[in-house]
Order: sequence, then structure tokens, then C-alpha cells
Amino acid sequence: MFANLKIFHQLFIRILFLILTIGMLFYLVQKNFVYTSMLLAILALLLFIELYFNLKNAFLFYDKTINAILNRDFSADFSKNKSKGDYLKLFELYATLKTTHNEHISKDLIYKSILNKVETGILILQKNEDTWDVFLMNDFFSKHFEVPKVSKWKYLKNQMPALCGVIEEQNFSEIKTFLQIRVNEKETQTFVMQSARTKIYEQEYYVVLLDSIQKVIEKKEKEAWVNLMKVISHELLNSLTPIRSLSQNLKEIVNQETLSSEDLQDIKESVETMYNRSNHLQEFVESYRKLAMLPSPQKEKVELSVLVENCLQIMKPLFKKEGVLVTNKINFKRWILVDSNQMEQVFINLLTNSLFALAEKKSKEILINAESKDKRMYLTIADNGTGIEPEIEDKILLPFFTTRKDGAGIGLTLSKNIIEAHGGYLSFKSDKKTTQFTVCLLE
Repeated sequence: MFANLKIFHQLFIRILFLILTIGMLFYLVQKNFVYTSMLLAILALLLFIELYFNLKNAFLFYDKTINAILNRDFSADFSKNKSKGDYLKLFELYATLKTTHNEHISKDLIYKSILNKVETGILILQKNEDTWDVFLMNDFFSKHFEVPKVSKWKYLKNQMPALCGVIEEQNFSEIKTFLQIRVNEKETQTFVMQSARTKIYEQEYYVVLLDSIQKVIEKKEKEAWVNLMKVISHELLNSLTPIRSLSQNLKEIVNQETLSSEDLQDIKESVETMYNRSNHLQEFVESYRKLAMLPSPQKEKVELSVLVENCLQIMKPLFKKEGVLVTNKINFKRWILVDSNQMEQVFINLLTNSLFALAEKKSKEILINAESKDKRMYLTIADNGTGIEPEIEDKILLPFFTTRKDGAGIGLTLSKNIIEAHGGYLSFKSDKKTTQFTVCLLE
């Protein structure tokens, strides 16, 4: 209860002195020292009053400080009271808690500032017995959905019944779904909704994130266009820069009055280089045209294992030359509706990529497998090559991006476009030991 032993010693001395005074008073009364007894009685009373007020002030001071700490009121300043040695430990405790409290407030302000600048709707609920309270609603959520920053779940439910209805139906569990929400009286938008439930220090929280589908698509499209333009500008500059330089050189040569044999040789080499770069540029444009003008698939029923086997036969000489062991685990018959020519091109592109990935490996293996699930066919082509570097994983499906010196960078992009034209998708996963591409098609 006491801050330190100093207060205890002071209190002990006061009580001891008061007891001695009272004892002396009884002794003098017995000896009939009336006046002296009266003086000691007055002194004892004064000592008692002083002890009472001293204890009262001490307890009041402690009680006031502890109540301030419990109520998180750290507005008091004890810097002027540090001369009171009796309360040094209490001052230190108060100062430590005040510093910690201010640090928490600063962090909360920083976190809220960050969350309010994020262009994603963020809603955090806090469990309060049998109901939920709104712990945090960021500015984007409030402004975008035109919802005031309410504190109770029932008020939010009145404002956004569609969102709250989905959350209640799932009993505040983890959700990842698409949701249509009326943003204003006329417009309804589709959002990606993700939610998670967590427990911290016996307190439950429920976090909801809302992203507009249109916004997500626009962001991805913008990123794709930026990356595409980087690749295209790089390819164009690689051809146009030497052509411009050589043209300038030729202009200077032909302006001479006479031409030496060395000049003629320079002209010959320059023209040849310009011709080669022009051819490369033409091939680049043709590749772009091939991507942009992909014909619609002419679908027909094809047996999957036969289609894969045909591709393996085409690639067999290359596999044999490079010493690649190909294992085809497709041991069932399943008919799929595809354009066989286009799909052969996809499989050959993927097998060719695996072949180049295995170039520096001693043991070269390619594994082909397939499974039917939920009316979809999943065909996988995996190799034990060098894998895909993490920094280029988001670029390998972009047009004209390639890590090969002689590559055009359209194989994977063309394959992706063909599969998507068939209503499917192309995905991949990679680590240091293996790379796997998955072709998903409707059955």
C-alpha cells in the first residue's frame, strides 16, 4: 500500500511518539501534575489530529492517482511534486503508465490514419457480450457507401441490410464472396467481400474488407498496360536505336565526294544490320497481330489422352535429343470440347517451356497428369527445372516478356488467350525444385 519504507518509518515514529505521549499523560495524571497533564493532553490531541490528516491526505492522494490510472486520465502533471520524496515510486509508476498510454494513443492514431487513407472499405466489429459494436469504420467505407460512423450493429444494419444480412447468415464467420450493394439510390455495384474473425486478449473482433470489382479490374488493367508498354517500348527501341544510328552514319558517308572500299564495306554492313533489325521489328509486329487477331476456336469433341499423346509424338525427337524423361499419367478416357489445333499449340508451348527450363539440369523430368472435378478438367504439366524467379512471376504471362535470348515472348500469352477463349484459365505455381502449369477446361 505504501510507496516505500520511508512513509512506513515516518508513520511508525508518529504512532510511537503518540503512544509515548499518552503513556506520559497517564503517568502525570496519577502523580496529580494537573497543568502538565493538560499540556500533554493538548499535545497528544494535536499529534492525533496531525496523524489523522497525514494519513487522510496520503490515502486521498493514492486513491486519486489510482482512480486516474484506472480511468486512463493521464492529464495530471507531477513534475512540480517530485520534491515530495514520499511519493517518488508512485510518480514513477504514473509516469511509466502515462508514457505507455501516450505511445498506444500515438500508434492508434497512426493506424487509423493509414486505414482512413486506404481506398478499400474497412469495417471492424468488436464483440460485446451477445452483440457486436462498430470498433472502426474507415473514411472510405463511410463516404463510399454514404453511411455515418455509427457505433452499434443495429444502426449499421438499418443502413446496409445487404451486407449485414450476409454476415449474420454466416454467423460472423470467415467469408470470401461477391456481394451487390446499392451505393446510392440509383447505382448498384458488385464488391469482393472478405472477412475474418480473431480473438485478442479474450476480446473478439470481426474484420470486413470490401473492394469494388470495377476498381480491382481497372487496377489490374492499368498494371497490365504499364507492363505491356514497357516491354513494347523496350523492343521498339532495341530495333529503332541502331537503325537511326546507322542511318545517320550512312547519311554522312553518302555526302562524301568519293567513296573508298572501307566506306562501301561500312554501307554493306549497315544495310545488312538495318535489314536484320527491320525483320526483327516486323516479326515483333506480326507476333502482336497474332495475339490481337486470335481466331475464335472451332470446337469439337476430342479425347484428351489422344490429344496429349499427339503432342508428345511431335515433341518426342526434342525430348530424346535433350535426354528428357516424360511421364504421362493420364490413364483414363475423357472427351473435351475444344479446338484441337489451338489446344495442341497450347500443350506444345507449355512442353517447350519445360524443355528450356530443364536445359541446365542433369536429371530432366516432365510429369503430365489430369483429373476431372466439378465438371472441369484440370491438366497439369510439371518439370523439375530451375523454377520461376519470384520477381518475374507477375510478368511471365505478359505479351513479349521472355528470359530467353531467342524467344519472342508470346508463347505463354498466346496459350493463356486460347484457354480463356475456351472458357477456361491457365495458372502456375513454382518453387526452386519444380514448376507446374495447370490448364483448366470445361468438360
